[in-house]
Amino acid sequence: HVQLVESGGGSVQTGGSLGLTCTASGDSYCLGWLRQAPGKEREGVAAVDTDGVTSYGDSVKGRFTISKNNAEHILYLQMDRLNPEVTAMYYCAAGPLYGGACPTAPARYNLWDQGTQVTVS
Repeated sequence: HVQLVESGGGSVQTGGSLGLTCTASGDSYCLGWLRQAPGKEREGVAAVDTDGVTSYGDSVKGRFTISKNNAEHILYLQMDRLNPEVTAMYYCAAGPLYGGACPTAPARYNLWDQGTQVTVS
């Protein structure tokens, strides 16, 4: 049974950086970050599997970095060079492997936390 507890987020000016942290108790093959902006569908941001293999949504490649500390069961998302387009509620999520990989597609995740707001102005 996986439990997710997220922290971080907040407000920052364009060009700044923010970090998100998620403590993931229990075992899950895929851990990822999803986001949802007002009036938009939820979208995948980044994912990482148990071996540390990562995947990213096209819009965040080169600016966001997902990582995890297996020993501490902590998932991170470092967000750099932020712009207002990334303003959204961000969710830590867990799910199974698909085809041996961890997708970023939100529909592939069966558990997520309450989310934290990220605002860039």
